[in-house]
Amino acid sequence: MDPLDPKKRANRKLVRALAVMTAGSFAFGWALVPLYDVLCRAAGIGNAEAKAGKSVVAEAIDPNREVTIEFLAQPASVGSFDFRPKVASMRIHPGKLYSAEFFAKNLTQQASVAQAVPSISPSGTAKYFHKTECFCFSPQKFAAGEGRDMPVRFIVDPGLPSNVDKLTLAYTFYDATQSATPR
Repeated sequence: MDPLDPKKRANRKLVRALAVMTAGSFAFGWALVPLYDVLCRAAGIGNAEAKAGKSVVAEAIDPNREVTIEFLAQPASVGSFDFRPKVASMRIHPGKLYSAEFFAKNLTQQASVAQAVPSISPSGTAKYFHKTECFCFSPQKFAAGEGRDMPVRFIVDPGLPSNVDKLTLAYTFYDATQSATPR
């Protein structure tokens, strides 16, 4: 019997194990985007319909019901942006199109790019909050020291459960200059 035989067998076994791991990693990477979409829908995160430009909800106003919408803003990068809602809250009728504004200002002395990431609470209510226009749909470019108002237009679906009388729309505002700059 050849003395290298056990070594060759061990090497072949290792190569097979590595090939299986490589195939498994590739399959996992391939499935990651659909899994992420399913997770976001289940958690009520994001607004894929509005981002895709699809019609989300037509106006069907419920004049007998009012819901409070609270607006929160948080700059994630300390010191590089001033970011806040123009109004703290508003009373709305589900089914009607509304508009609110946030103000953002680049506090640096260089051009910057920012990205807003929205969240809706209480949990599970994001599917009833439809943004038709939002600064969060794409990165925002700011000149050095530039400040501006940024609108968000939305409709709260009349199908919002009757026990929910307050929604919070919160944005985290990230400095995305590094990721937006080609390398």
